[in-house]
Amino acid sequence: MPQSEGGYVSMPAVLNGNGNGSSGGSIYQTTTEPTSSPSSVFESVKRVIGQAIKSSPGDSEELLRSERQTIIVVNSRDRDKTGKTLLNTKMPSAPTHTAEEAHLLGTMPIDPMDDIELRSVQLQFPNARGSILEACEQRRVPTDKGDIHVAIQGDTSKPAIVTYHDLGLNYATSFAGFFNYPVMRGLLENFCVYHVTAPGQEEGAPTLPEDYVYPTMDELAAQLLFVLSHFGLKSIIGFGVGAGANILARFAHGHPDKVGALCLINCVSTQPGWIEWGYQSFNARFLRTKGMTQGVIDYLMWHHFGRNPEERNHDLVQMYKQHFERAVNPTNLAMLINAYIHRNDLHLARTPPGTPGTETAATTLKMPVINITGSLSPHVDDTVTFNGRLDPTNSSWMKISDCALVLEEQPAKLAEAFRLFLQGEGYVSEKPTQ
Repeated sequence: MPQSEGGYVSMPAVLNGNGNGSSGGSIYQTTTEPTSSPSSVFESVKRVIGQAIKSSPGDSEELLRSERQTIIVVNSRDRDKTGKTLLNTKMPSAPTHTAEEAHLLGTMPIDPMDDIELRSVQLQFPNARGSILEACEQRRVPTDKGDIHVAIQGDTSKPAIVTYHDLGLNYATSFAGFFNYPVMRGLLENFCVYHVTAPGQEEGAPTLPEDYVYPTMDELAAQLLFVLSHFGLKSIIGFGVGAGANILARFAHGHPDKVGALCLINCVSTQPGWIEWGYQSFNARFLRTKGMTQGVIDYLMWHHFGRNPEERNHDLVQMYKQHFERAVNPTNLAMLINAYIHRNDLHLARTPPGTPGTETAATTLKMPVINITGSLSPHVDDTVTFNGRLDPTNSSWMKISDCALVLEEQPAKLAEAFRLFLQGEGYVSEKPTQ
């Protein structure tokens, strides 16, 4: 085919049987263009369509307005070395739709996003960490050792769940993610949660006075009596983690008639060993003199996450590190750590009182207990020891795989275990809707 500088040109007309040229004057008139480049690609396309359907230019423009808009995509290979667009020399394909199909397609919405109702998609229970602060009513409860902070979540006429946090945390950082989990949000429609925070550990707490005598672990447990009295609670369900689990176990041991059930995570029932006492003593000293040092942060991360937590959830680890660096009052935390390392044994025993070889005051917890830990937690052995001191008829031990901080790393498994535990005790009749 002859070629000129501007593009491909048409061949001479082919003679028909009568010796005349074929109508139209050229063989490739439907696909070729004059050597002079058109004013625009869109005008060229309109001219081609008009010739293909043998209609006037005005009819083709009307057709283009009624049909779908044609989109021309020019690839880099369709341009010459100077960047000039080459004309398309491919034969036109047959129409993909009949007239009836085209009419039906024309009645469809123009905006393709209207076909997908994304505007109505939303989470039933948004898993936002900060939403627990807005959902809770903040209270200050007076006790014999000063006021303590209590956050109320839910209807106060429902059965009560009392939570207690671990070292370096408060009610928001310890329980916000878990209690905003969809399963727990559905479950807690039948309960009211009272989040108790140890003295001086709440968000933005001022530094406690130097002459302030921080309560011991037994005194922290005794403060729960003031909480129950202040809100008129006769019986509670305890939910504690780490140091908070030890405090709730002490309270349940001393007041078994006021605790209906216990869910304890990484609970330690013995007094501290020499290694723990030494590390925590150094941490408390550094917190008082130098503030939140890197050594203290590393120990707190080990206490909560065990070894190599970055390999499991890097973002979660960074969030907790930032919390320890910026949101914790180091002096107040030093006082709580000092009280925790000076704890005494819970004096629990599986054998009944009066058995030869056991202490006179030793007894076990009488209420149902679910004892939970993570397989990667540094407190697994402590929970095994604690489980050996509980009555096997009303207690169970559970180790959740692939986690150390169970509330954050495996909230689904923990929520399901807690739901089944409450259902077995008659607090929940059926599985809540998610």
